[in-house]
Amino acid sequence: MHGDGDDMDNMISLEMTMFFLILTGFAVRRLGLVGDRGKEGITDLVVNLILPCNIIKSFLIEFNTKILHSFLSILLISMFLQFGCILLAKLLYGKMQTDRSKSLQFGIICSNAGFLGNPVAEGVYGQMGLALASIYLIPQRIVMWSEGLAIFSKEIDKKQILKKVLLHPCIIACEIGLLLMLTQCPLPTAVKTFVGNLGDCNTILSMLVIGMIVSDIRLKEILDRDIIIYTVIRLLIIPALVYLPCTWLGLPEKVVGVSTLLAGMPAGATTSMLALKYHSDEKFATNLVIFSTAVSVLTIPLWARIL
Repeated sequence: MHGDGDDMDNMISLEMTMFFLILTGFAVRRLGLVGDRGKEGITDLVVNLILPCNIIKSFLIEFNTKILHSFLSILLISMFLQFGCILLAKLLYGKMQTDRSKSLQFGIICSNAGFLGNPVAEGVYGQMGLALASIYLIPQRIVMWSEGLAIFSKEIDKKQILKKVLLHPCIIACEIGLLLMLTQCPLPTAVKTFVGNLGDCNTILSMLVIGMIVSDIRLKEILDRDIIIYTVIRLLIIPALVYLPCTWLGLPEKVVGVSTLLAGMPAGATTSMLALKYHSDEKFATNLVIFSTAVSVLTIPLWARIL
């Protein structure tokens, strides 16, 4: 019983810490301390430097067959989920005759798990949780720049897709991390400390950016039927469809937990970026990202409690 109490205390502490960080991001944005360019700059810094360091750090663990089994399990779950989300997106929004259908389809296929999911997985399940999240995200990154991009552009350049996937900082970090874990090659102390210290900034900066995104919410514009239905599907139904069969199959707790948490992430900022680039109702896409992100501040702790 004592252990359960400690776990609940840790969960409450994590939730409060993330809430205060999000609130801080909200405040600095509303007070004008950080503008659009500042928010974009912090996001780029996290994706291209902080998060890759955090990923490499997560793989600096002892390797064994149990870990290999967990990695293979979560990779298969992610692959099945991506395939299922592609079918679901086409079923729900494929026949919708408006530009907003592109954002809705992309939002079903590609969530913000790559940005928001990593700090949540690390916060709930520690270093191993982050390593599992990094493996889980590989299929999503591939689908994002193939099937996801094709929704907007209507064409697929295989060479460009391969380049985007292989040269993505987080994919490179996964490759480096896996190599270090498999070889058990120790990093020099200074390098390990440097990578660890940078990686430790991930949760703080990620939550600040989430707060900045939420600060842009405008209720009159954002309470749209399509946006609300999408948010329910993305944040509640999809993770439930992952959680139930994974639990029934008796998969390892951390594999089930990380898979469910990352399946329940909101629409990513890439949705609005692609909508802007391909002139596909970027205002709707932006509202989709903002509203689903705001609601996820409530649903992510809910899923963490259930798990």
